[in-house]
This record gives sequence, C-alpha cells and structure tokens, in this order.
Amino acid sequence: MGPLVVHIIMSVAGTLIERAMGKRPLVGWAWVISVGLLLAASPGWSYEEISVTDGGTIKGDVRILGEKPRPMAFNLVTIPDARYCGRISTGTGWRIVEDFVVGPNGSLKDAVVMLKGIEEGKPFALPEVRIEAVDCDFLPFVNVLRDQDEITVVNMDPVQHDIQGYQTARVRGARVLFNRPLPMNPFHKMLGMVNSHRHLPGTPMVQKIRLSKGRDIFVMQCGFHPYMFSWGVVVRNPYYVITKEDGAFAMTDVPPGEYVLTVWHAGMKKYLEQPVVVEAGRTSTAHFAYEPVTGRRSVHEMQENPHFGLELLGEDLEIVPSVRLQRP
Repeated sequence: MGPLVVHIIMSVAGTLIERAMGKRPLVGWAWVISVGLLLAASPGWSYEEISVTDGGTIKGDVRILGEKPRPMAFNLVTIPDARYCGRISTGTGWRIVEDFVVGPNGSLKDAVVMLKGIEEGKPFALPEVRIEAVDCDFLPFVNVLRDQDEITVVNMDPVQHDIQGYQTARVRGARVLFNRPLPMNPFHKMLGMVNSHRHLPGTPMVQKIRLSKGRDIFVMQCGFHPYMFSWGVVVRNPYYVITKEDGAFAMTDVPPGEYVLTVWHAGMKKYLEQPVVVEAGRTSTAHFAYEPVTGRRSVHEMQENPHFGLELLGEDLEIVPSVRLQRP
C-alpha cells in the first residue's frame, strides 16, 4: 500500500473520530474511502521490496541488424572551442555523435532493458546520477533515474558549457526543463591545454528532474557544443540493465510470474517489447533485434562544404584528435 493511500485512510479515520466527538460534520467520507480503496487496489501503484527466495533469471542480448546507421556529425569549424573539442574528432574537422556503438556481430551498446508489470521484488536502490563533461563529451551517455531524482553535472573541461535539459516523448516531442551554464574550474591552466590537459572539476550543477505525466525520457544537450548529449531513462523497479559493448543483459532474483521486457535506445524511434515468463530457480532468455536503419537520420551529417574548411582556423591552428580518432 502506497504512502498516499495510508495518508487518505488516516485522514478518513480522523474525520470519523472528530464527527463522533461532535467537532465537525462528516462530508464526502464515502467518496474519500472509495478513492483510497481504488488506489490501494490499482496494479502497479507502487513497487514493494520483498525478500526474493525463489527468483529466476532473465538473460539475453540486444542487436541491430544491417549496417551501422549513418552518424550525426558536426563541423567543428562552425562551433566554439574547435581545437580543444577536436581532441575527439575525425581528423578532418568533424565531431561525430557516438549514439550508435555497434559490435562486430551487431551487438548494441547503451540500450536500456527494463522489466514491466512487476509490483514487488528485490530492493530498489539507484546510484546518484553524476554526469561529467570531459573533452566536450557528456559521460555517461545513458543514465537511469527515478522521477524527482537529482542529477549532478560537473565540468571537467577548461571551456565553458551550457546545459539545456529537455523532457521528451516519442509522440509528444520535447519540452524544456531548464537551461543553466556549466562553468569551468577557474584554476584550469590554459597553456598547452589541447594536447596535454589535466581535468579539474568545476562547480557542480545540481538539478532535480521533474517529468510530466507520460514522459519517461530526459536528455541534456550543450548549447555551445551541440554534439554533447546525455540521456536519462526513468525506471520504476530495480530490474533494468544498460547494455555494454557486447549487448548482453542479465536480471537476477526475479519473482516468478509473467512480465514484459522493454528495450529503449537513444537512436531508435520505437521501443521493443517481448513477453517473458519467469520460473522459480530457472533462466529465461530473450533476444532483441532492431531493424536496419536506412536513409538520413539527421540534417547534421558529414558533407563537403568549401566555405567551411579547416583553413578558416588560420595557418597556425589545426584540429588534432589527440584523445580519440573517430571513424564514420
């Protein structure tokens, strides 16, 4: 029974006592009790932690079929801090958004696998969400959180960032949650920062995330460096996995029952779902495969433009991918 239900029932009890003592008339008590009973009986109203002694396991993987999708890319010449942010780049002046990290067998990184329809199970504790801006990249790229959780964002770069937060849904589109500057540490050494740089944390930005009804996805983007993204997915129980490079996932201590597995990925337009039956002490398997992504995904793609070449930086400037060379 959720805390709101308990509060309603206690309020009704208090009203009944006061009426019995002649302090005030009882108005609408039947309606209040009905609401309380309805909320208490509603499935999925809240998640309850229990001791799981006969749980099962769910294992599987997430893949994408076909060729690796065409990446979003931004011309660094047209964006501030081209030299420093170019520490991660193609070597030709472009910065790629690495939202699709695909293994040799199509395994998909950063897919969030979630179990739906479960009302009780093992303890539900989430780590605090801490996101760092490092080399003009938000790390980690994908996080999980609960609605009303706080996130902490720290600038480790010797350049300033601008945090734009959005809540989004596949159908309703995005809405702005906040827009805040992310200052750098004032003691950063600017000399020689491009090829050798010690990351120093700036003042943390702490923000509570409040999402509207029906919106379970949160995204951050830098207003100065638009290729910087970090996603947050709302989870309602501890049965979730963010896949690594091998695309594999495993959930343990799942109470026996029938559930639905859901997969979300930042670069895809739809969720994948699959029913799963969990039996005590046994392992169930589920395999997910996204259909090939064809055609153009975004207006931001690599293309030759004679008006925006590296020569705009001047003779003494160049963009060197000293941290990581990106490949389209």
